[in-house]
Amino acid sequence: MKSDEMDAVFAALASEPRRRILDILKKEPGCNVSRVCGFFDIGRIAVMKHLAALESANLVVSEKAGRERRLWFNPVPIHMIYDRWTTEFSDYWAGRLARMKYRLENAPVPLARAKGGARG
Repeated sequence: MKSDEMDAVFAALASEPRRRILDILKKEPGCNVSRVCGFFDIGRIAVMKHLAALESANLVVSEKAGRERRLWFNPVPIHMIYDRWTTEFSDYWAGRLARMKYRLENAPVPLARAKGGARG
């Protein structure tokens, strides 16, 4: 993920109404713009601006269906950011927890686990 794409995701997620829109789309995938507007006390134009920011960050995917526009939450950009900073930490802690499990169960730590990965 490029830096400007990541900036767009963080900027989109910095807004509470945009996070609410994502929550709505997570609960009601494929709902239309009017349905999303029904959850807010702001005008349709304001909701459309929030949707545009979410779409530009690739967090919302829309499809024109006749006269309405159907919307879906796209979690991929968030997952890519998560992977960027957590993968190595996840490996580290998974290894530590596995070794702890073996110690607590008084089982010998498998040789592959004892040598590889994180230090315990």
